[in-house]
Amino acid sequence: MSLVRITRALSRAVDGLHFGPPVTHVYNPLVYARAPHEAFLRRFGRPGIQALLVGMNPGPYGMVQTGIPFGEVAHARDWMGIDVAVERPDREHPRRPIQGFDCTRSEVSGRRLWGWAASRWGTADRFFDDVFVWNFCPLAFLEESGRNRTPDKLPAAEREALEEPCRVALARVVDFLEPTFVVGIGAFAEARARAALAAHASGPAVTFGRVLHPSPASPLANRGWAVQAEAQLQELGVRLPRSGGAAR
Repeated sequence: MSLVRITRALSRAVDGLHFGPPVTHVYNPLVYARAPHEAFLRRFGRPGIQALLVGMNPGPYGMVQTGIPFGEVAHARDWMGIDVAVERPDREHPRRPIQGFDCTRSEVSGRRLWGWAASRWGTADRFFDDVFVWNFCPLAFLEESGRNRTPDKLPAAEREALEEPCRVALARVVDFLEPTFVVGIGAFAEARARAALAAHASGPAVTFGRVLHPSPASPLANRGWAVQAEAQLQELGVRLPRSGGAAR
């Protein structure tokens, strides 16, 4: 199953779910940002990679705007070469408008992640020959105030209903990409990845690991995220190129 078919099936599965208060708005960028999301998948989803990095869910100025995991606008547009029209969700939060590639706010997590990728691999093509990035959950949750609510804060019944199709999708992504390593970006993503693939015994054997999440809410990440993430990857056994993409 192709990555595009996987995400379309995932989108249909999560679109009918219900989430109660304090969540008032749910954004599904696989629907309204489908064009750039699928451009990302078609251009950069390549089987036989070394590592699959798994994030939690879309950030408000990243994938929520561009449809690309950790999709900070400048890197999605200028480094990946993706600049595709984004539609609007059916119910838009007045404090969290969807501006697509016109969004002027920078997603710090995405800027750190993709900035590191550009510095270390040089071009997007070199990076995606080696690594792919996927968000376990494709939905973003907003409270009445506009505050972002992460999936781990949902009630247990809602979280389990959400995670089941997300686990299926991740297992299919691993089948397609055949990575050697599956690396959670943060503890939540690592745990969800392990659970998804533990239930998928027929899939390829992978080595699990974790890197620090690049969120500015993390004091550790604010003290040199890239250096710490690289050390974690190298300890796991992931091979990194020299800066700019040269072999190492």
